[in-house]
Amino acid sequence: MLQDGKLYIGTSRKPDDTNNKPEYLDLKFGNRHGLVTGATGTGKTVTLQILAEGFSNAGVPVFCADVKGDLSGIGAMGEPKDFLQKRADQIGLTPYEFQEFPVIFWDLYGEKGHRVRTTISEMGPLLLSRLMNATDAQEGVINIAFKIADQGGLPLLDLKDFQALLNYMGENASTLSNQFGFISKASVGSIQRELLILEQQGAEQFFGEPALKISDIMRTTNDGRGAISVLAADKLMMNPRLYGTFLLWMLSELFEVLPEVGDPEKPKLVFFFDEAHLLFNDAPKVLLERVEQVVRLIRSKGVGVYFVTQNPLDVPETVLAQLGNRVQHALRAYTPREQKAVKTAADTFRPNPDFDCATVITNLGTGEALISTLEGKGAPSMVERTLVRPPASRLGPVTEAERRDIMKVSPVAGLYDEDFDRESAYEILMARAKKAADSAAAQEQAEAETAEKPAGGSRWTLPGFGDEEPAAPQAPKQPKARSGYQRETVAEAAMKSVARTVASSLGRALVRGILGSLRR
Repeated sequence: MLQDGKLYIGTSRKPDDTNNKPEYLDLKFGNRHGLVTGATGTGKTVTLQILAEGFSNAGVPVFCADVKGDLSGIGAMGEPKDFLQKRADQIGLTPYEFQEFPVIFWDLYGEKGHRVRTTISEMGPLLLSRLMNATDAQEGVINIAFKIADQGGLPLLDLKDFQALLNYMGENASTLSNQFGFISKASVGSIQRELLILEQQGAEQFFGEPALKISDIMRTTNDGRGAISVLAADKLMMNPRLYGTFLLWMLSELFEVLPEVGDPEKPKLVFFFDEAHLLFNDAPKVLLERVEQVVRLIRSKGVGVYFVTQNPLDVPETVLAQLGNRVQHALRAYTPREQKAVKTAADTFRPNPDFDCATVITNLGTGEALISTLEGKGAPSMVERTLVRPPASRLGPVTEAERRDIMKVSPVAGLYDEDFDRESAYEILMARAKKAADSAAAQEQAEAETAEKPAGGSRWTLPGFGDEEPAAPQAPKQPKARSGYQRETVAEAAMKSVARTVASSLGRALVRGILGSLRR
């Protein structure tokens, strides 16, 4: 029942509830994206698990988020259980064998996996604005900040770098506005407050170095299996916006880093986006357009994106149209919105004359789904009512001891676990501020010494011979006007130095891609 080049998902049922035929996902269409939907408790996590297992055995690396904590069991050997064996017998899966899979655990907080970070510069202004829920005015200031940093050679690695740059922008808003457009001090202040909120929510754990290398989630083992990267997201889910932005950043990184490969025989990577509604909820129109563009174009780079969510209405229609492989678990239809979701899900399938999709969707049992995958020349198959196969790995979480053992032998052990703080925008700006302050102090001292020297006469005179020139009446001494430069604070002097550096660096700015990530 397992065929080369195809992943076995389960066995479909005839109207009389007898076995119909095995249902597969063709590997060559694995990069045509997919959707797994269904209400809570209907079996979405197990479906994600068996798809990840299949891709891994086919040599395809997988990235997925463990939202509830029970997906970690994919790294442990399966255990015999009566209901699993019953399902295997029911669908004719013989022999039903158990297996453990190569897993790399990741965690933004470094508690249940290897630390995963990126830098402010790599994230870019669009995603950072999304993370901060910035207004249009604030987003404009954030874009200017990145322009100053990119052109001025100021690496923005962590939150303190960005905070330092915002301080200088606020103190020199009028000067910088002439170069880069209007900078509102109020907007700068609002952004700084949002940074404090992000810091309290733990976002400072995410920004810094060493930054994640995309190649480390695209590993394969010596026996040819694809590594399954599992992101511990149970704690991360307490900050849904950070969760959604982080996964979107990973997609943008994959898009910018990977080369075009067209339509490979199997995907280079499969990316499962669990709780997908967190990506699209309240997202601005420009971000939705960019997401649609990335989903549409990343297919040719060999990446398959599978959205996992409760309701098909959670995914915008423009994105939904790009998802070729569909697994629909049971939906409830008690409210008008739920009824609309059932109709939407039913209408997206190629009809099967044996049953009515809308009726069946509300009556599916746990571990049962309507499945339609791409076949032949890329056309969707007729939807089938299918019993999903049981997983080969453990159904349930690994223990803490097992997790530690897996992390000890991980191929990335020791690469990301220690923080590294190199010279970046904060240190550069502080150094420039000190240099500017020292220069201002030296100039002020020189002017003070010059003022103390007596002025020389215009001719020789002989006292007592009556040829002395009468003293000219002197006007009241005016205080010597000090230049604006001398009156500047340390921060202001430093920022002018930054502005001069930026002005001399025009044409050498870093290039950013669709979602604002740095192009390699």
